[in-house]
Amino acid sequence: MVHVSPCRPLRPSRLSRSSPSSRFSWGRSLLAGAVALSGLAAGAVPADAHDRVGGDRLTVTVRQAGRADGTYLLRCHPGGGSHPDPGGACAVLDRRTTWGRDPFAPVPPDALCTMQYGGPATARATGTWAGRPVDASYDRADGCEIARWDALVPLLPAQDDRLRQ
Repeated sequence: MVHVSPCRPLRPSRLSRSSPSSRFSWGRSLLAGAVALSGLAAGAVPADAHDRVGGDRLTVTVRQAGRADGTYLLRCHPGGGSHPDPGGACAVLDRRTTWGRDPFAPVPPDALCTMQYGGPATARATGTWAGRPVDASYDRADGCEIARWDALVPLLPAQDDRLRQ
């Protein structure tokens, strides 16, 4: 990889500018560096580099939600993994990912929430989304938590609250 310092101009330190062979060597080095940088800019990176550098990859564990119980891997951009609906889950996360807003944010402590029970289902999402670490827990203990859960369906499984009344 070529490292270019923004403070120092690129110039040969030991080569004489008057020597044709040194100018050729210096020019070839610059050309090689430019080719390497253009390859990186064009997206020429190893296939697994996206996961190493901050790929969108989550592990979602769901408990007490009926048939949806289990642990699922979700990969986005491109979508995949063992999640039952990777396309839908990635799409809902993409829609909720906006500048200055965390799609996994907990309910604010001063929120006024309705006192309703959405059932015993719990979930936890861990991993990396948009280059940031994720460790978020979900339940359906009150109206705010139910709304937070429902906003992430199909990342989290849909729950029919009418059956729990």
